[in-house]
Amino acid sequence: MLLRLRISLPDRPGALGQVTRALGTIGADIHQVTVLGREGGRAVDDFTVAWPVSADGPEAGRNEPVCAHMRDRLAGLPGVSVEGVWITRVVPGAAPGYDLLRYVAAEPVRAYTTLVDALPDLVGADWAVTVATGPGAAGRPRAWSRLVHRSVRAPADFSPAGEVPPRAGVSSDGDVRLLCVPVQDAGLCLIVGRHQGAEFHPAELDSVVRLVEVVAMLAPAGEATAVG
Repeated sequence: MLLRLRISLPDRPGALGQVTRALGTIGADIHQVTVLGREGGRAVDDFTVAWPVSADGPEAGRNEPVCAHMRDRLAGLPGVSVEGVWITRVVPGAAPGYDLLRYVAAEPVRAYTTLVDALPDLVGADWAVTVATGPGAAGRPRAWSRLVHRSVRAPADFSPAGEVPPRAGVSSDGDVRLLCVPVQDAGLCLIVGRHQGAEFHPAELDSVVRLVEVVAMLAPAGEATAVG
């Protein structure tokens, strides 16, 4: 089983080694470490690890016991804060962002459909949708209109509340972490949801914004409304 761990740790020599030793002690095989940011003497790193699932251990069964058990095993490390643990489908070492853009370039008429299908695995999320944005009232932000594209695991009855955000950002809806990127020229807003794990990091938001900018340049005019 592949897990992603988001860990905040002191930005000093030896702190990363302390975490990797602890992961090795509990049987986790580290496949990849990604530094998301450094600020105020601390670093935020994402670890992608393989962890064998026991047939009768506390990690067996539902996803949440797996993640809770991993959090508990790391909670005692001095100065270390576990911001999130969740199951991921991202293959370490792959370059899925490049693959996404290659598919979009090969079939630009399906640009946003391809984006929505691929994006959850790119950022370790559960689902993605695009929602059409209708005109707002005079002097008001644009309003939500209808669901246009949805990934396989996206809720079929997804209906965002409130108004379309004027710029890309992250938020929460109950236990669901959300990332939203308006695509103004296409009349769309991209929404990505994560049910477990940490909130979307600014580095993840920046990465998605850049991907969306390239996809929007490749997509032909009118593609957003071509898919019902």
